[in-house]
Amino acid sequence: MERNRILIVDDDPLIRGSIYEMLRTKRYDVEMASNGTEAMEHLKRHPFQLVLTDWKMPEVDGMRLLGHIKLKYPETNVVLITGFGNITSAVEAIRQGAFDYLTKPIQPEELEATIQRALTQYISMADPETLENPFAGIVSQDQAMQQLFAMIKMVSASSATVLLEGESGTGKRVIAQAIHRADPKRRTHPFVEISCGALPETLLESELFGHVRGSFTGAIRDKQGRFEMADGGTILLDEIDAFSPALQVKLLRVIQEKLYERVGDTRTMRVDVRIIAATNRRLPELVQQGKFREDLYYRLNVIAMRIPPLRERKGDIPLLVAHFIGRSAQTMGKTISGISDDALRMLTDYRWPGNIRQLENVIERAVILAKQPGLQPDDFPEELHFPQAERPVSGGDGAQEPDHSPADESAVALKDALKLPERELILKVLAEVHWSRSEAAKRLGIHRSTLYHKLRKLGIQTSPRP
Repeated sequence: MERNRILIVDDDPLIRGSIYEMLRTKRYDVEMASNGTEAMEHLKRHPFQLVLTDWKMPEVDGMRLLGHIKLKYPETNVVLITGFGNITSAVEAIRQGAFDYLTKPIQPEELEATIQRALTQYISMADPETLENPFAGIVSQDQAMQQLFAMIKMVSASSATVLLEGESGTGKRVIAQAIHRADPKRRTHPFVEISCGALPETLLESELFGHVRGSFTGAIRDKQGRFEMADGGTILLDEIDAFSPALQVKLLRVIQEKLYERVGDTRTMRVDVRIIAATNRRLPELVQQGKFREDLYYRLNVIAMRIPPLRERKGDIPLLVAHFIGRSAQTMGKTISGISDDALRMLTDYRWPGNIRQLENVIERAVILAKQPGLQPDDFPEELHFPQAERPVSGGDGAQEPDHSPADESAVALKDALKLPERELILKVLAEVHWSRSEAAKRLGIHRSTLYHKLRKLGIQTSPRP
């Protein structure tokens, strides 16, 4: 099953084309149909994860297309696009199986958020491999990660709240999805996520709990909240530390009593959902500072899981590199056979402050720029060519950790000679070692591939002039 395949159905070529271009820039695999009948033909040829369809179309309209898809392709999510006048009918469409609806004019941010939620739910419900193996797609042989997987299996059948702790880019979302898929009770129900730090408090409350029409300026219709969407399944609250004190109280009530109200509504709603909270900050410190409720912290911290940063999973880097090369090459339509030893060594030695997300982006960039079948050091950003010792980490007292120089006492670390022009320093060392590039790299405290890069950049010939 191909992922990220979306079908756009609209009889207006301008709207159809604009949505198409918007999604193609996000690297989705997108196709278009000008009416419901044509859409049915597309669906016969190959599967789609998501169909975005206009409501009003000649012959087969959005509702008829929805019915057809739910009957023939129940795993495919459908989002209806409608004008303000059809909102009541659109709500009815959700009851009949539509994933969600969007009102015109379509806002790019709302469209992207809706697509992400729909695709996430599709993966959790429709992929037999992930249902059979909740860790399918997670690339790791690291012992700490294997222990994490074992813990997920142990707690999956419970309804306990889970707290995921880890730096940005370590894969908290992927682990949350694995928890959801491992849960025999909830894995066929929605997995819904929300990035709490990306929204102001008023909007975050509405996104979480929903609102009723007229509850605030701009509330032109009733809106489902993420908790309601996730009923029976799992909700991931990313950046839980961004919750205001007022929202912390409301979340505490949901955890303890399974109850909440939509914004502007007096009706109390009940929800059955597993809550997974994620953060890249230390919540106990926020509790001590009075920024996070202690009782809420203990409620969230029933099962705590720490996701190790990539620098603690060095053995996984070659696996991840191979995985990302294959995926990016397929997406870009390029033939990349692998990566050179020098380039892989360079990637393995880097500390990756942005973790797996940074590594994935770097590999994608390298695949795009690659001029050879195998990735070379020059295909990667210049900052990766420097050993991490050149970027000392400050200790708790503000002091910098000392750099570890090569064993050779005569070695000259580049960072210790910043006052010398780089070109003169490299030439000096090359002359001392009789133009042995391997020996020069050792004395300079850099990778051999980095030295080659600098030689080309600085216009230094590979052997001395006669």
